[in-house]
Amino acid sequence: MAWFKHDSAVVDDGAVIGEGTKIWHFCHVCTGARIGAGCALGQNVFVAPTGVVGDRVRIQNNVSIYDGVVLEDDVFVGPSAVFTNVINPRSEVSRKHEYMPTRVGAGATIGANATIVCGSTLGRYAFVGAGAVVTHDVKAYALVVGVPARQIGWMCRCGERLPADLTCTCGRTYRLTGDELVEA
Repeated sequence: MAWFKHDSAVVDDGAVIGEGTKIWHFCHVCTGARIGAGCALGQNVFVAPTGVVGDRVRIQNNVSIYDGVVLEDDVFVGPSAVFTNVINPRSEVSRKHEYMPTRVGAGATIGANATIVCGSTLGRYAFVGAGAVVTHDVKAYALVVGVPARQIGWMCRCGERLPADLTCTCGRTYRLTGDELVEA
């Protein structure tokens, strides 16, 4: 086995797990789920049958990757973050045919206890603050916080907030093209 599974974790037959991935206590990875190489799934993570997790993704404790959720490479998902897959759930009404996709771009960060409402796309290197509720698309490199989430700035791909001149302490520089941030 080229990946690690804690004894208390369940990985169903038919799940695809990449080389070097570690699946910790009480996780459940369903048949059909795809998890890339070099990932870490913290305690009590669930990955549904159509959940997709890219390479080098870190999913902290108590996160469920439901059907329709795609995490691209190098995504960080903080503890107890929440993804949804139906806009208007009711216990007595089956809405499995109404699942809406959610895509999280490469390098994005989702803070602890944040909620990502289905149908949203988070751009590359977007940064969702702890406890934020995302109800719409988030631009690449955008920093969003609050309920509902609103953009308050820009983040460097290294994870530092960018100052007004869009030059990071790590040496990267950015420029605005319209309302989109791009690396210079």
